[in-house]
Formats: sequence, C-alpha cells, structure tokens
Amino acid sequence: MSYRVDELMNARVIGKTPMIVVRPFEDGAEIALKIEGNGAGGSIKDRAAWGMLRRAEERGELCDETVVVEPTSGNTGIALAMLGRGLGLKVMLTMPESMSVERRSLLKAYGAEVVLTPAGEGMSGAVRRADELVAEIPGALTMDQFSNPGNPWAHRVTTGQEILRDLWGRRIDAFVAGVGTGGTLTGIAEAFRGAGRSVSVVAVEPKGSSVLSGGRSGSHDIQGIGAGFVPKVLDVDLIDEIVAVDDEEARDGARLLVSRWGLLCGISSGANLHAAVVKAREIGPEGLVVTVLPDRGEKYLSTGLFS
Repeated sequence: MSYRVDELMNARVIGKTPMIVVRPFEDGAEIALKIEGNGAGGSIKDRAAWGMLRRAEERGELCDETVVVEPTSGNTGIALAMLGRGLGLKVMLTMPESMSVERRSLLKAYGAEVVLTPAGEGMSGAVRRADELVAEIPGALTMDQFSNPGNPWAHRVTTGQEILRDLWGRRIDAFVAGVGTGGTLTGIAEAFRGAGRSVSVVAVEPKGSSVLSGGRSGSHDIQGIGAGFVPKVLDVDLIDEIVAVDDEEARDGARLLVSRWGLLCGISSGANLHAAVVKAREIGPEGLVVTVLPDRGEKYLSTGLFS
C-alpha cells in the first residue's frame, strides 16, 4: 500500500544523511559522526515525525480536519510542521519559552501555531498543555513522541540501518546518544541488536536534569535532551552506561565541531561529542565510537553558543 507520508519522505530526502569518521585525540578511538542536520527539516527529528505520521496514516487517523498537537523542544515540531504542511494538516505545538527564537520562527514559517509554556516547568509543562489542548480541540490528534512506538521504529528501520551500512564490516565498540524522547537511542540500539552486534550503549543526559542517573529534574541549557522524566519509548534495559554532561561541556563540544571539522551543529551535538570523546579515550586507539549530531547550529545563533 502507498502512503502519502512516504511520498513526502522521499521527495524531501528525509534520512540518508552523511557520516564522517574523525579521531579527536591520538590516544583515543575513532568517532563516527552521523550528520543529521543535513536532512530536509534540519534535524534527526525528521525521521521520528515521519515514523509517527506513517503509523497514524496506517491507522486511518489523518484527514483534512485533523489538528496535530504535540509538545516539542523544537526539532520534532519543525519536522511535524514541514510534513504537516505537505499533508494539508493543521499543526499546533507546545514548547517551553526557553527554546531559541530561531526554532519558534521556523515553526511559524511552516504555518504551525506555537503555544509557549513556562521555562521552569521544562518539557513536563509542555506535555501537560498539549494534553489540555487535545481534550479541548475537536479533531485533535497528538503524536505523543515520548510514548509513540513509531518514534523508535523510525530509527530502527532507517538511522540504525544506515549506520550499519556506513560502517559495513567494522566493529562498533560503543554507541553514544543523548536522551530526549529516547527514540533515537532505543531505535538504533535495537537495530544493532537485531543485526547481532554487541555494542555498548551510552546514554547522554544533562547534569542539570540527571533523572536517568537517579537525580532530580532541573533546568539546563542543552536543548533537545533532558526532558526531566523517563520517557515511555526509552528502553532503559538497552543502556549500558549513562554520561551526564554539563552545559559548558556541551557548548565546548559544539564549538569543537565547528572549529575543527567545520560542522555547525546544535548544543545537543556538542553534548554527544563530549560523551563520545570520554568513551573514545576509555576504549583506546583501536576502537570505534558512533554518535549522532542531531541538528544544525543555525537555530542557536541567538543563544550565544558560538560567541
């Protein structure tokens, strides 16, 4: 059966992103960087949005009257707004007011309605407001990215398979990924497991909101990860290790990406790189660490990330 959302995926080149392999330090392992900002919507969330809309279309839930309501830190919203516009759907997004101005502007450019929630409430506040809107608006449908199985499924069948093809024949010692919804880490780790690969899975979270490590939910500046709760789609049994990264370490990582390799990426990419470097030094020069760079850096220019 042909699905409209698949046609949009192919037309807008979602997925099929490039990868480069670098060695930041001579005494450490190589690090394979999957550059997700090169997708049509500028982030790895293009894949999750496709997967969730695909599942909704399979169930017959999408029609001209559908209003997609979703809590988002920005990138999922951008992807949903992009695909929603192509499908003729109205999209309404809730997000913390701490998210960058560029993200809000992109959402509005795609025609989405943006509803801001208090910064101190984090993503939990955005989720609550989205739930309220779904109850109030006729025809409202939430993708519920934090619990929608279409989120990790998209990474299992696309991102994970691409990484395996990109690194065909090479041993992968560790996979490092920040946890926002948990879809990226879960889906890719499942792809590795399905291929019979024994890979150490490292989850990255902000030190300011280290709930995976048993800490408290709190505020932090690493947009895109650290929602302040453990998402339902995150399979914690797949995680072998957790690395907590502070705001400045994430900023330094983003600045290293652009200064050393010319990769202008967002702050969560910096967090992933920092954790990947830590792991690469542990493993040593014969090893290989894989991580993803979730989005481009243009959305962060107003935050002073590259100042």
